[in-house]
Amino acid sequence: MLDAVDAVLVRELQRDGRATFQALADRVGLSRTAVRARVQHLLQTEVVRVVGVVHSAVIGAGVTGHVLVAVDGAAREVAHAVAKRAAVCFAALTAGPHDLVTQVRARDDEALAAEVDEIRRTAGVRSAEVVRCVATMRDAHSVVRSLADISLDDIDWRLLRELQRDGRAPYTRLAGIIGLSQAATRARVVRLMRSAVIQVTGQADAAALGATEVGGFGLAVSGPVRQVAEAVAQQDGVRYVATGFGRYDIVGEVEAGARADLVTILDAIREVPGATVRESWHHLDVVKECYATELPDRPRAVAT
Repeated sequence: MLDAVDAVLVRELQRDGRATFQALADRVGLSRTAVRARVQHLLQTEVVRVVGVVHSAVIGAGVTGHVLVAVDGAAREVAHAVAKRAAVCFAALTAGPHDLVTQVRARDDEALAAEVDEIRRTAGVRSAEVVRCVATMRDAHSVVRSLADISLDDIDWRLLRELQRDGRAPYTRLAGIIGLSQAATRARVVRLMRSAVIQVTGQADAAALGATEVGGFGLAVSGPVRQVAEAVAQQDGVRYVATGFGRYDIVGEVEAGARADLVTILDAIREVPGATVRESWHHLDVVKECYATELPDRPRAVAT
């Protein structure tokens, strides 16, 4: 477990991965030198990793599906086989109505259908049911803001590659890579972030923050789905919320420090007008959680 200061620093890095040491120092009331040492320790011990998450439209993965898998035989073997697919960014063994839950990102609905077919062909998979995501209200691992109308060149592309590897890469190093001044480099990075092409965020070890229990839920909704989803996304402990169609109107994920707290969070969701918890499940083991992606060799046309 982290002490109170480190916990605040991690939360601030999750909010803004490129926050300056001075801004972080002002937030926690310590010297800039002390905060620099703490942040470097958090990064070196991988309590938090600061990475750039590129907007799905930029990488040509604008469609997300949540695949609910039933398994015959050893679920762990199936989970590892499914997790090998590049389009699968999340896979977890669960207790509840499903043996395995996954998140798949694809170029379009046809590509998503092809990925789900491949999951169905995996040895040991009995069935795979898809919740097709329509809109994401909250997600710590992707950009949920609308993408601005922007044109990307090769220099922007190189910056995206570097920021995806190291979200806190100094402007001096970035400038040396792209061959521009620090001021010009900073202007480009700010432009990419403000236009939602990339979000620089801290991906934290949940257990270090005391969130040792993770679960999922699927909701049925009466009334306007987006309005209900936005209300659910504001609840404490909720880290992912998306609307969709299929088995559920809303699918989401929660985290807590104890199982009893998961119950409290789900009860709070039940109290949201129009929301009914149709099913919930407990994550026994996260087999894969990787939201970085190999960028294409050249910038692609971005549809906004």
